[in-house]
Amino acid sequence: MSGPLNHIRVLDLSRVLAGPWAGQTLADLGAEVIKVERPGIGDDTRGWGPPFLQDADGNPTSDAAYFLSANRGKKSVTIDFTCPAGRELVCRLAEKSDILLENFKVGGLAKYGLDYETLKQINPRLIYCSITGFGQTGPNRQRAGYDFLIQGMGGLMSVTGEPDGQPGGGPMKTGVAIVDIFTGMYASTAVLAALTHKERTGEGQHIDLALFDVQVATLANQAMNYLVSGKTPERLGNAHPNIVPYQALATADGHIILAVGNDGQFRKFCTLAGCAELADQARFATNATRVENRKELIPLIEEILQQRISADWIALFEEAGVPCGPINTLAEVFNEPQVEAREMRIDLKHQRAGEVPLVGNPMKFSRTPVEYQQAPPVLGEHTGEILGGLLGLSKEERLKLAAEGIIDSCPLEMEPCQAGC
Repeated sequence: MSGPLNHIRVLDLSRVLAGPWAGQTLADLGAEVIKVERPGIGDDTRGWGPPFLQDADGNPTSDAAYFLSANRGKKSVTIDFTCPAGRELVCRLAEKSDILLENFKVGGLAKYGLDYETLKQINPRLIYCSITGFGQTGPNRQRAGYDFLIQGMGGLMSVTGEPDGQPGGGPMKTGVAIVDIFTGMYASTAVLAALTHKERTGEGQHIDLALFDVQVATLANQAMNYLVSGKTPERLGNAHPNIVPYQALATADGHIILAVGNDGQFRKFCTLAGCAELADQARFATNATRVENRKELIPLIEEILQQRISADWIALFEEAGVPCGPINTLAEVFNEPQVEAREMRIDLKHQRAGEVPLVGNPMKFSRTPVEYQQAPPVLGEHTGEILGGLLGLSKEERLKLAAEGIIDSCPLEMEPCQAGC
């Protein structure tokens, strides 16, 4: 591999989404990512379906689409590390790794001797990244953290959704597990920073990441609106708290997004829409006055936009440089020529399905492009390769571990097995 991290090995003990997302990002950048899973069960998200991936004959496999979304490029190894022999295998893998990702509860791995304080004695250069709901410190550190719960506790749902008192009003979570995704990205950034430190000093370190902290941090301008003004932001539906007009607006046959970011764009919009006089009125002339008078302005704009269909407005505004666009379904998204041009939909060979469609990585490098190493792995697909090749276990030793239930045998779908077992 020629990726920028092709010299790095990651031991991924995480499951579900935040940790696996970080591991997938590192794999896309060229790192060897070894995903340790429970024998016979694997990552919880393998069963989070339907939908499930279909095999080459059209029959559903045991791998849900959810699992496929966050585990591209990894090598799956099954190890029961609750047993001493399994713990020993993980310790040996940690000794040979640069980065370890885990998202167990606080102290969850210490009882197996797989915590940072123990593993750093084996590998002082190890970067050990722990992801929990509320962090390693504080009064809530022992609480379990789930994306939905964190969106509520962390304030995101207080600013998401239609205003109270309106149809459909009330708190609303986002349509994807955004806190998990952001936490995975923060984890990726953090381990890369720690990797730079290690390469300069030889020192590993422990990274403590909390979903709750990430949610608070990513409130961004909404958090600062509160801290600066002392006023609690409220839900505005699709409207923006600081920019007007910047929201979804009804047309004759649906809705469009109008994203007017400055006064010049507003004046241009008004001219094109046939209401140039609005831009001359003091109550609408600047963004600040438009924010103050949004309740008067938006109905006037909506009345105008409802006179023509969405496609007409989009064509008119796009040509003139007024930011606008459609509200696409996912089917429409993946039919967009831009998605194809940017390679945001990819297809990789899969052990059971023959080929699996996946979402591409958005990072584009001029010198070290993302290289997709493989599709999300079948459970235990690389157990023989890693234990036999990296750790040097013989066929007899692997068969004994399999007989004891500490690892799975190589999947039947893997014939001939990569490690000769």
